Amino acid sequence: MLLVTLLILIGLLALAIPVAASLGVLGLSLSGLYSKLPLSLAMGEVAWGTSNNFLLVAIPFFVLLGEILLRSGMAERMYNALVLWVPWLPGGLMHSNIAACAMFAATSGSSVATAATIGTVALGEVEKRGYSERLFLGTIAAGGTLGILIPPSINMIVYGVLTDTSIPKLYLAGFLPGLVLAGLFSLTVLVICLIRPSLGGRPTATSWRQRIAALPDLLPPLIIFLAVIGSIYAGWATATESAALGVLAAVGIAAWHRRLTWHTLLSAFEGTMRTTAMIMAILLAAYFLNFVITSIGLTGKVSGFIAGLGLSKVELLVVVVLFYFVLGMFMETLSMMVATVPIIAPIMIKAGYDPIWFGIIIIILMELAMITPPVGINLYVVQGLRKRGRINDVIIGASPFVITMMVMVVVLSCWPDIALWLPRSAAN
Repeated sequence: MLLVTLLILIGLLALAIPVAASLGVLGLSLSGLYSKLPLSLAMGEVAWGTSNNFLLVAIPFFVLLGEILLRSGMAERMYNALVLWVPWLPGGLMHSNIAACAMFAATSGSSVATAATIGTVALGEVEKRGYSERLFLGTIAAGGTLGILIPPSINMIVYGVLTDTSIPKLYLAGFLPGLVLAGLFSLTVLVICLIRPSLGGRPTATSWRQRIAALPDLLPPLIIFLAVIGSIYAGWATATESAALGVLAAVGIAAWHRRLTWHTLLSAFEGTMRTTAMIMAILLAAYFLNFVITSIGLTGKVSGFIAGLGLSKVELLVVVVLFYFVLGMFMETLSMMVATVPIIAPIMIKAGYDPIWFGIIIIILMELAMITPPVGINLYVVQGLRKRGRINDVIIGASPFVITMMVMVVVLSCWPDIALWLPRSAAN
């Protein structure tokens, strides 16, 4: 049954059928092959129950927040301010790319939005300052993935809904791993540029007066971050309500800087509707698929099969990491989460892993999938912004960061308190 499921899914994706349609067709196919009842009759109820979940309202708010930041010019000013603070490091602006992605991630819940926004304002510097184009592109693609690890995060909301895990605790758990991973990304750039200085570009001349003068441009992301995250932990708002507060803060800041126009708002609304429609279509189809695989007993069969292997706790984790590494090459991350987490998470929790810790591991594996070919979406986002050359350049540039993310999984496995310390401290 599992083999048939994988063959149908791979066949549909190989035909370049959109992910939402592929998941829906897979659900209908499995229903027709293995169920005595027409499970398609439950499609309407599943769709209503899924779309009626209040937590999911946060998704369009976070998408809108990122759109406003991009179109009002706040992201560009933030990047230009960060550029002034790191020119002394080997790798120069590539560290700015990672730092800007980390800051933007703290206001937007999307990796694609983070990579697209920072890439839009950064790519003009490649030739101007003599950087290795491949490595420069790799820092944007990899740095963009921080958008779903550093809270707020759309993928964390989806994981929380799927596993009934506290989203505020997931947000807390993502802070330190997000900062550590950003630091490891910068360390990767530093090591590469120390070994091959020619890849690091020409240093940027700056002064302390320019740095101090640019500090106000770093305040808007911090204000929005405090509005979103601070309101949750102050007990003023839920995760969904905090997303709305973040949008209000972004609109207010854009208006203060006189960058809020009807054109800006309409463009932001249009981008938000397009992205939200894509996400919700995937979610609805994936929830129907989950309903089908549960009804036909596939979840129980897979759980029984894995339990029968007699794997140790560590061996089970290694198998799961390899499973997501391979699957991430062929599936979009959100659909991969919704299709697999309801099966994998109960097995891992039963084996003794903390659901919050495992949620962070899943998010890092989703980040990894975003920069692994052939379906790594951030690779295509960066190549689309570049508008020339071959995507192989982006793939080669991002490859060192694939190793960095695997190292991060090992680090979290050895020291799980990196993720669990803040949630435990908040509970106490």
